[in-house]
Amino acid sequence: MSIVNDIRTAFSRRDNALNQLLLINVLVFAAFILLRTVMFLLTQDKNGHQPVLEWLAVPSVPGTLLTRPWTLLTYSFIHFDFFHILFNLLNLYWFGALVREYLGDRRLVSLYVLGAIGGAVLYLLALNLIPALRSGPAILFGASASVTAIIVAAATLMPDYTFNVILIGPVRIKYIAAVLVLVSIAGINGSNAGGMLAHLGGALLGFVFIRQLQAGRDLGRPVQAVGDFVGNLVSGRPRMSVTHRSRPAEAPAPKKGGLARPEQDEIDLILDKISRSGYESLSKDEKQKLFKASQK
Repeated sequence: MSIVNDIRTAFSRRDNALNQLLLINVLVFAAFILLRTVMFLLTQDKNGHQPVLEWLAVPSVPGTLLTRPWTLLTYSFIHFDFFHILFNLLNLYWFGALVREYLGDRRLVSLYVLGAIGGAVLYLLALNLIPALRSGPAILFGASASVTAIIVAAATLMPDYTFNVILIGPVRIKYIAAVLVLVSIAGINGSNAGGMLAHLGGALLGFVFIRQLQAGRDLGRPVQAVGDFVGNLVSGRPRMSVTHRSRPAEAPAPKKGGLARPEQDEIDLILDKISRSGYESLSKDEKQKLFKASQK
């Protein structure tokens, strides 16, 4: 089938992280629709899918979480409501494209994963330590924490970048992020307190991620290392060890037509300039250096 080939092609490309994240969310959503329908037809139970959901969603009980540690990531790909997944995927597409353009695919994936973990951690801490939020066992699922991390990261990196919002007009993304955070805070005393707390955990992670990156520390390196390890296992590629022979101390000349990779200090300065004045303020040379760095 052409759909299967399209999916296979999407996952075979190494520079396609944003589309891969979107596709995984859609595929999981479709799989749960099919599962719910099949279980209902077989058992006449509308909640027949619940055991599978509980196996993949984050439980609020720490003891249960210890037996299902993978849920800290898997929960961030699960949706049931159409408008829930639509809202999340639209924001992931818009803001994820910005993060991917300036920071590259690997850091986009790192933000998604770390945002999910940050959201789950705050959810667990709040529901177990704050008396007002204790309401018995619960589960957390949805990509909102990851998406919020990406939105806040984009707003921290490029606060004055503008989106044209329907019926409103151009709005700087720092205000979009601020409204999202305020709505999440206001929703803590509502029926979805756990979800709102996860949003805030993701928002905090997105902010810290960019601030640390601007300080020269990439919090996503462990995620990238695990991803590389898993990718090598799946592809069957052996890990290679490279030994360099001693050579005269001279800088290697870049290949003809190529660009030398900029040093981290230069990238940090460029990111600071984006934070202050926006992407449009960069020179052509600075844009080339940023693009080259994003390909690492």
